[in-house]
Amino acid sequence: MDERKESLGLTSRIHTSRSAEDALKGVDLNRNIEALIENPLAHLTPEQLQRDVRAFARSKGLEDHLDLLKKGAQIAKDPRYFETIPGVTDEEKQALRDEKSHRFRQPFALYLTIIVCSIGAAVQGWDQTGANGANLNWPQAFGLDQHVRPNDVWIIGLVNAAPYLAAALIGCWLSHPLNHRVGRRGTIFFSAWFCFLSVLGSAFTQTWVQLLICRLLLGVGMGAKASTIPVLAAENSPASIRGSLVMGWQLWVAFGIFLGFTANLILFQVGTIAWRLQFGSAFLPAVPLLIGIYFCPESPRWYIKKNRYLDAFTALQRLRNTSLQAARDLYYIHAQVRLEEMMLGDGDVLVSEGEKRYSRTGRYSSRFVQLFSIARIRRATLAAFVVMIAQQMCGINIMAFYSSTLFVDAKASERSALLVSWGFGLINFA
Repeated sequence: MDERKESLGLTSRIHTSRSAEDALKGVDLNRNIEALIENPLAHLTPEQLQRDVRAFARSKGLEDHLDLLKKGAQIAKDPRYFETIPGVTDEEKQALRDEKSHRFRQPFALYLTIIVCSIGAAVQGWDQTGANGANLNWPQAFGLDQHVRPNDVWIIGLVNAAPYLAAALIGCWLSHPLNHRVGRRGTIFFSAWFCFLSVLGSAFTQTWVQLLICRLLLGVGMGAKASTIPVLAAENSPASIRGSLVMGWQLWVAFGIFLGFTANLILFQVGTIAWRLQFGSAFLPAVPLLIGIYFCPESPRWYIKKNRYLDAFTALQRLRNTSLQAARDLYYIHAQVRLEEMMLGDGDVLVSEGEKRYSRTGRYSSRFVQLFSIARIRRATLAAFVVMIAQQMCGINIMAFYSSTLFVDAKASERSALLVSWGFGLINFA
């Protein structure tokens, strides 16, 4: 009850104080304010809401859309009563009803985004399993024999692990500055080039060192891509189906793993260059990813963080069935971003008195510290850590990388080993 009162009190201070800084004095991010973040408009009076919308439209150059924004803000404040809001057309009411009754009745641009994100996930899986079949031959091609020289097994392991080493140490950390500078689409485009060129380079290598370098470059792309594609899918999707679409990432990674096993099985009979083709085949899904990503709308949330509100509204109009839904989501995202940045002292915040800039000093480092210093974020960090480490320690990647090698070492033929690996990939996807 005390936390509920504190949440209500914080809302009141944010919307009635003369200074955003005064409103946030004493705010304890370790207390329960999730409800406020989930809907920062819920506790506003109609007068406060209309005043804020007018100020918002005036400051962001959206006066031409003021009527839409007013209706959209009322719907965002309390979605249950959209039927009673004056000026909402029958077509708009039907689109709002469909958000519950026909949740997947969405415009083409949204499905294009999800298809391209799914291709990006498949790239991730195919990159992972291209090495599975190639492991049967490339060590011998480079004079490595773990049975004669036991230390060679460390070289083979290093080459196999290289993409994830580079992803963990470089690629994932690059995703924040890349996203900040060039957006979600730009980051995905950047990472797709790494995934495209590095696997082709792997097919033409002449030494294990060259192969190692190509695999490290592949990891840079994999890390940045894996950190960004689910974010683009989430930020472009409407709330009613966001969870379903974002979870598609893992499904299509599994599909990419299956495709990689399929390529390994198809190519193993072509002779001494089979391992080169198995490595290089992963360029195939990278091509539609490179082309398709620039036909997708950029994340409206990223545009808002860059103060590009007209671009954000245009993107939302492509991603929603009606302009009213786009206006609703535009103002709702703006309110959430404004509250988050006010609480964290991290960005440009619109308050009733006008624009006020907060320091961005230490933005990257401060966000890293917040993973551990803010209780609710620390709990999410711990949960993510436990799930991810459990996923790795269960042994699934041993099968993804080494299943063919394991079966060959157990005296199976190369064909049988690849066929059983293909069956594993099929069942994993199913």
